[in-house]
Amino acid sequence: MQDRSLSRRTVLTSATVVAASATGVAGLAATPAAAHERDRRLKRIISRMSVEAKIGQLFVPYFYGTSATSPSQFDQERNLRELGVRTVAELIAKYHIGGVIYFSGWANNIQDPRQVADLTNGVQRASLALPTPVPSLISIDQEHGANVRIGSGATQLPGAMALGAGGSLSDARTAGRISGTELAALGIRQNFAPVADVNVNPANPIINVRSFGADPREVGRMVAAQVTGYQRAGVVACAKHFPGHGDTAEDSHTGLPVITHTREEWDRIDAPPFRAAIAAGVDSIMTAHLQVPALDPSNEPATLSPAILQGVLRGELGFDGVIVTDALNMRGVRTKYGDDRVPVLALKAGADQLLFPPDIDVAYNGVLAAVRSGEITEDRLDESVLRILRIKDKAGLFSGSPYVSPKEVDRVVGARRHRLAAARIAERTTTLLVNEDEALPLRRGQRKLLVVGASPAFPTDSTRTTVPELAEAFDELGYSTTHLATGRAPDAAKIDEAVAAARGRDAVVVTTDNVDATSAQRTLVSRLLATGVPVVHLAVRNPYDIAHLGDVPASLVSYCWTEVELRAAARVIAGRAEPRGRLPVPIQRADDPAQVLFPSGHGLSYDD
Repeated sequence: MQDRSLSRRTVLTSATVVAASATGVAGLAATPAAAHERDRRLKRIISRMSVEAKIGQLFVPYFYGTSATSPSQFDQERNLRELGVRTVAELIAKYHIGGVIYFSGWANNIQDPRQVADLTNGVQRASLALPTPVPSLISIDQEHGANVRIGSGATQLPGAMALGAGGSLSDARTAGRISGTELAALGIRQNFAPVADVNVNPANPIINVRSFGADPREVGRMVAAQVTGYQRAGVVACAKHFPGHGDTAEDSHTGLPVITHTREEWDRIDAPPFRAAIAAGVDSIMTAHLQVPALDPSNEPATLSPAILQGVLRGELGFDGVIVTDALNMRGVRTKYGDDRVPVLALKAGADQLLFPPDIDVAYNGVLAAVRSGEITEDRLDESVLRILRIKDKAGLFSGSPYVSPKEVDRVVGARRHRLAAARIAERTTTLLVNEDEALPLRRGQRKLLVVGASPAFPTDSTRTTVPELAEAFDELGYSTTHLATGRAPDAAKIDEAVAAARGRDAVVVTTDNVDATSAQRTLVSRLLATGVPVVHLAVRNPYDIAHLGDVPASLVSYCWTEVELRAAARVIAGRAEPRGRLPVPIQRADDPAQVLFPSGHGLSYDD
């Protein structure tokens, strides 16, 4: 539904853009002839663009504020300081921007679904007011699980490793479809998901539970299912991070990781999920800021490597969709070159969309200077712009109004049917690792519970934390629950307080979050076990925690601490749901990593 407040000029320019597309439902070209006709029409739009407008189509910057034209004074000042403009509408006008990315928290773009819809309509007004009106491709990083941007009001779904534990292609596809349907209702037509990295390194600080698992074939199957779910909902999926970020112990936000896999190892471990994504028709693939000497001996970061992007991704794997850089503000891509050269080198390497430049003016003018000097030809710009317009067309931005309806937002986002489906999927992902002497499910007489332990804040709402939310879930199931958040590094006094609180309880549920060999969480669990009160351990993020905890009588993994996963874990512990998850990664012994404590595929049920 079109926003009634739109000006007559905006409506007319919108109609002009819509007329440029005649490729069928959601812009999908059904035949080679239709694809040729689609490209002919899109090239006609490109022919009307100035060089400056073409460059603008490549950039996907961040901005501050909840409104396209009237953000808070604080956000206007932040925009002015970092972007040189006060609003995203001014940003689009100044640089002819082709797409933007929404963030919660620090960028303050997201409060609730209605507000996001209003923001989207404001962004589209600004885009359709450009001299060559082209709808904006609005993107987000909504992986679900540990990495989620839209919280309140939207359906929360299990993340990648949880879905890997569930092992259901149908559930993975359904999760993608639900998420995509809600994003599309908000006008967000590109999602930087799913993660296609194979997490074969338990110490991986950046991927970890964002990966579907450690088996390349299974990860590939899940990636393909999610791509299908998102794209059937009209959202451009993005497999990431090519050529694979699963075997690194360094975070590319803060350094330049090196993947030491041989070419044979890369083909066997890292490549299969990307091949599966391409076979499933993925519309975009994101690069990784890391070195892979086996693929490029020059050791350029993959984002800036013609050998990797053109030679491997386009040449060997045959991908002709949009290549998106990972965020260009990350240290991994800024180690060798200035911020004016990084976007130029990324384009020369084969990238199309330039995501999150640290300084949009420096980046934009760096590309403009490269075009004016002949370093980048206008034909090269046209190649990337055409790819970007193709996915805008396929997402339906040309074949229908790019504006969103508040009524549709209310009907779709956070719909009851979506939340019920998410709850059932989460139950099927919860994994029971240990259940000595049938400690679980809790017995009828175990009604007085203590919930204690690490209590990370929800990914999109710092006012809600794990321990009290889990305690509330048990209360709603009829238990009498007290709770105590001890944090990831409890001191001796806090541990003593937890031990005292356990007295008189029928059972203790203790949560952990990323336990390692030196973690005080180990001491907390040990002291609770020594009380003699039955202890149930729940790893709310990392399945590897159990390797550091010794002999706990009952242990589960939820793979994340969002509401949907915590409530599923509570239902499993209470016996209201059956644990069905199976580890998608092996867990090695902490004292001897060469030995496997629990293999991939391990998981208990109450019938075992």
